[in-house]
Amino acid sequence: MIKVNSSQFNYQYGDQIHFPYSIATLVSYIKSKPELASQFKFEKSFVFRDKIEEYIQQCKDTDILLCACYVWNWEITTYLAKEVKKINPKCMIVFGGPQIPELSDGFFNSYPFVDIIAHGEGEYILENILKTYLTDKNYFNVKGIETKDFRTPPQERINDLDGIPSPYLTNTVWDLVDKVDGVRWIASWETNRGCPYQCTFCDWGSATFTKMRKWEEQRMYKEIEWFAENKIPYIDCCDANFGIYQERDMRLATKLKEVALKTHYPERIRPAWAKNSSEKIIPIAKELQTGGILGAVTLAVQSLDTNTLDIIKRANIKFDKFSDLTTSFKLAGIPTYTEIIMGLPGETLETFKDGLENIANTKIGIVFIYNCSVLPNAPMNVPEYRRKYNIETVRSPIMLVHSSIHRRGIPEYEEIVVSTSTCSKEDLSEIYLYSWSFLTLHSLGILKHVAEYYNQNYGLQFIKFYETFLEFCRSKESTFSEEFKKIVQYRDAGYSGKGWDHHDPNLGDINWPIEEASWLRLSYDKNRLQSSIQALLEFIEQKYNYTSSSQILKDLTKFQVFLLTTRDNKDETKIELFEYNWKDFFVSNIPLKQTSKTYYYKNRVREEDSTTWNYKVIWYGRRSHDYKCDPEDLQEEHAKEITDELRVEPLMPRVH
Repeated sequence: MIKVNSSQFNYQYGDQIHFPYSIATLVSYIKSKPELASQFKFEKSFVFRDKIEEYIQQCKDTDILLCACYVWNWEITTYLAKEVKKINPKCMIVFGGPQIPELSDGFFNSYPFVDIIAHGEGEYILENILKTYLTDKNYFNVKGIETKDFRTPPQERINDLDGIPSPYLTNTVWDLVDKVDGVRWIASWETNRGCPYQCTFCDWGSATFTKMRKWEEQRMYKEIEWFAENKIPYIDCCDANFGIYQERDMRLATKLKEVALKTHYPERIRPAWAKNSSEKIIPIAKELQTGGILGAVTLAVQSLDTNTLDIIKRANIKFDKFSDLTTSFKLAGIPTYTEIIMGLPGETLETFKDGLENIANTKIGIVFIYNCSVLPNAPMNVPEYRRKYNIETVRSPIMLVHSSIHRRGIPEYEEIVVSTSTCSKEDLSEIYLYSWSFLTLHSLGILKHVAEYYNQNYGLQFIKFYETFLEFCRSKESTFSEEFKKIVQYRDAGYSGKGWDHHDPNLGDINWPIEEASWLRLSYDKNRLQSSIQALLEFIEQKYNYTSSSQILKDLTKFQVFLLTTRDNKDETKIELFEYNWKDFFVSNIPLKQTSKTYYYKNRVREEDSTTWNYKVIWYGRRSHDYKCDPEDLQEEHAKEITDELRVEPLMPRVH
């Protein structure tokens, strides 16, 4: 039989790693063709990065090497292929996947050890490659491929997805990997293919030929049962727009809920929710939440600047609709998060700050802000587009948040935007500081309610508050300034091409998103944090001539820190006495008054091991909001009012 090896290298996250889903899908399809299944023997797929040298030796006598190429495994995959070609020149090496450039001029000069590259969906292409391999090896008639000598016309889109057997129901994934002690496998799950949108920073639409197609529903039900039977903890839903088929996806959510409640598997599913998500997906999300497997729902905007959205061809819902939508999800008890991209063409420092201000005025739960990465097949990478918007990039080691610092091996790279025609390098560096401030202090809650106090009582804009915070960090020594210095160094290293991974040995052996690491460090010492907040409030009061009493500021600081999940508190219930009606003030906009109030809430994370605590609170708990409590979720013990209403002296909103 003809020996076939394959690779789909992935990174390990804790004890979890992805199945080689793309390879498994191809293999399950080929095995459904009797004339091919009897001729080709598919060996175990190469997944673990630290076994690269062992994998190379396994290819000494292989006939064909299939490589699934992604941004996170390009360097290690090309290294594998190069070394295999050295020891086994007769091996035919085939590359496919989204990292294969559609504009491939010069590809074979750079990678002469690759024999064939496949463009687009791979199932039909691989079938025809293998059929041709068995005959005359004249690949000129195989659609959708390219060699150093020729390129063939595109392969037609696969319209009948049901003709592709499930890599799970056929157990192909287990045929391609070993059940390794201490390793739990993550399932990639497709319920549909295609994306109707053409965002210029994304290659999803072009990679899947745009038109939406879906698998038969009963197959999806059986795969859900398979996940449970095989104790798969995590499902990474690969749909570009889960929820777009509203009625069907509701039924899938119900099935997931029922199976999870019965078997406790899967433990979590993470969909990429439909773009321009609306109230229509709330029932779907609620089903998953009821099953205990929903983290949060993304309401991604990428930018709130209309000019930028036009340039990137992103048709967002209107901001007022977005604001209403975040409120609807909040009322439904469903955590939400949004995503913003720094460095998009058209964006400026001022429009970015305006976007943060607008988001701060919504009920969105969590914000993620990412560097703009230029993907090989994204419209943003077309030379004319890059020239038009003067997009300058730096080759940077890829950021792999929450991945283990061990067993990483060969570094991977991506192209990060460092300037555009509307945003200089200096402006983007400043944007980064605002992003960090907003993520760490507002979205993750370190100073959120302090900022809300000044906004509600004095009309101070949120972005002005964080601008003042940055000024404070630059001029006053505190735990905030210490963290700020770390961030400046981290930012400068990142934009110079040194990478964005951040490892702190005190926080566990993983790479953290910098805002999560900052949160952990700032919240570590509760007393020092309170002291630093107090110093910041005095700075703000003096700068703007505000007149809040020291009593109010002290109680506000206490309230702010009380809402945070702290490592030193392992009680089932967190309870604290306050001098003011903070819940009423923040939730219902009731005037602040001096009155004895005892607030309490259930402590979501109680953990003796500090590293595990870090993981549960921030890594696992960020989307589910485990790191803090919101004022509206506080329970209250009634206490005797000690004075009459005492309103902080009302001030006319000032223009800052």
